[in-house]
Amino acid sequence: MSDANGRKVIANICISLDGRYHGPGGPADFGTFIPYATSDTARDHMARMIEHATTAVLGRVNAEGFLGFWPSVAGSEEADPRDRAYAEWLVNVEKVVLSTTLAESPWERTVIANAPTAEVVAGLKATGSGDILANTSPTVIKALLEADLVDRLYLVVIPEIVGGGERLFEDGLPATTWALTEQRTGKLGEMALIYDRSR
Repeated sequence: MSDANGRKVIANICISLDGRYHGPGGPADFGTFIPYATSDTARDHMARMIEHATTAVLGRVNAEGFLGFWPSVAGSEEADPRDRAYAEWLVNVEKVVLSTTLAESPWERTVIANAPTAEVVAGLKATGSGDILANTSPTVIKALLEADLVDRLYLVVIPEIVGGGERLFEDGLPATTWALTEQRTGKLGEMALIYDRSR
């Protein structure tokens, strides 16, 4: 449910059939996911995701990876136009990085928040306008799911069982109901799904 000012919390992540967001080798074990996460279906999914988003919420590790990579894509003529659009969005958007170790931000238009994820995002929902996006930041998304703060979930489900790695939907999450509002299938069998929280 969006607040009176219309803000929705949206989350995006790519998962395997067995619910993992990386392989058994740890967070860097993402090779199985890459062909699907960079497909036309996934790129179109990303373009829809940022359409109304005005704030990005990132964990520190995710922020370091994203903000070390995407700004160079923004200026690349060789990059896919959808990747370039996302990169430009990320560079220019208001960013909130959740960190207990960073004292000040090394990135432009970025605020460091040393507080519980749910508390920070609930505060963002109460002010401003536009969607608040947690993109491919599993620790942030898990905390938001635990607090039942996610209003829209963008998933790319890949047709692979990776057999190990961390799961997004762990035991102990509150029971919630979701409505499938969009479904697209890619050439590799990946599915881009949009679920809205039924409240």
